[in-house]
Amino acid sequence: VRLQASGGGLVQPEGSLRLSCAASGFSLNGYAIVWFRQAPGKEREGISCISRRGTSDYRESVKGRFTISRDNAKNTIYLQMNSLRPGDTAVYYCAARGGWGCYYNGMEYWGKGTLVTVSS
Repeated sequence: VRLQASGGGLVQPEGSLRLSCAASGFSLNGYAIVWFRQAPGKEREGISCISRRGTSDYRESVKGRFTISRDNAKNTIYLQMNSLRPGDTAVYYCAARGGWGCYYNGMEYWGKGTLVTVSS
């Protein structure tokens, strides 16, 4: 059972990146998926969730700029990040939890993170 986040990199302010969270060894169909991030010197925070039903949730700090989506056929979750700011610089992680809703705790599986750096 494995989750792997990818797609991070260096981007200029106002730029875009798309992160991917690919699962192996299990199907993401049965899980809510959450994107977390941890900035240097700060606690990890959940920023977006997509439920098994496909409903999404966003923290205020990313609402209107980030979009979470799922492709069940590819067993992958995406996080499209637009209008990036230096404050978005962090290591981004994806995590999975069973259940029908969106949750930011009690995660069952965690992927290794991918670093996003927003800088000119």
